[in-house]
Amino acid sequence: MKKRKIRVCLYVLIIVLLTAIISGCSQASDVVSDNDANIEMLNVSYDPTREFYAAYNELFCEYWKRENGQNVMITQSHGGSGSQARSVIEGNEADVVTLALAHDITAIEESGMIDSGWLNEFSGNSSPYTSTIVFLVRKGNEKNIQDWDDLIRDGVEVITPNPKTSGGACWNFLAAWAYQEVQDGGNEEETREFMKKLYKNVLVLDSGARGATNTFVENGQGDVLIAWENEAYLSIKEYPDEYEIITPSISILAQPSVAIVDSNVDEHGTREVAEAYLEYLYSDEAQRLAGNHYYRPFKENILQEFSEQFDLNMNLVTIDDFGGWDEAYRIYFDDGAIFDQIYED
Repeated sequence: MKKRKIRVCLYVLIIVLLTAIISGCSQASDVVSDNDANIEMLNVSYDPTREFYAAYNELFCEYWKRENGQNVMITQSHGGSGSQARSVIEGNEADVVTLALAHDITAIEESGMIDSGWLNEFSGNSSPYTSTIVFLVRKGNEKNIQDWDDLIRDGVEVITPNPKTSGGACWNFLAAWAYQEVQDGGNEEETREFMKKLYKNVLVLDSGARGATNTFVENGQGDVLIAWENEAYLSIKEYPDEYEIITPSISILAQPSVAIVDSNVDEHGTREVAEAYLEYLYSDEAQRLAGNHYYRPFKENILQEFSEQFDLNMNLVTIDDFGGWDEAYRIYFDDGAIFDQIYED
């Protein structure tokens, strides 16, 4: 009888304790302060930033939680830079855009979604990291590709994306054009002929830079990939015994740009966190993270920390040598402009 009474008492005690625990959890979940609420944000970016922003988003979320006590949920979208810009214009509700070139963001500005002056909103023409254009070849470099003129030889199969949809492809085109202009003393007809031969050797014209990398690396097509420097390094990291990087004698300083999509952040109520998200890209922690993902940090002192990784003595032209992106796009990439003319011939 005593044992039964003890068991009953134990059961009652357990029920009381469970009730208290459940009650406590319920009360805690009912009280949600503003600082505990999730903030949702969308970053529409271009192809080769996938790995970098996967890491950066974690870094930023930790920073924001530490500083403000709020949780941030960041959704990422990737694709060819030109295609991504059009998707935002057509309704993809980006809070921020981190695209391959300023012209793609200017297109969003012209739609009325981004305020004028965005280029000067952040340091370095709103380019928190840079890159350049290199060649990725298979180990041993069987075709002995050393510079741009090797890409027009018979039997050399080239992989590069389409400048009509890919920002990286525009940088590729301009780097090749700059090289040939030096060789022929600025003779436009000769440069056009060179570019025509180069694009006749293009085996696959993918819509974006990552698609071009997959064509070359995963599908084994082509002899040479004209690539973002960071993409080439990522391929080497993944397949160290299969590929090597060739640095051409002339390339271009590629400046991916970032901007707040003003109309969307005002509608979403995310302006403060969106501004902080882009500003924090310039922090020492984020700059080193960019370097570790093979982008060139904007901050000179941190860039120098990666001097053994990057060739900092490359001969690089800039977009200013082409009159800026508006002028370059009008001359080379608009419908009916030089790229269309040479590619359709």
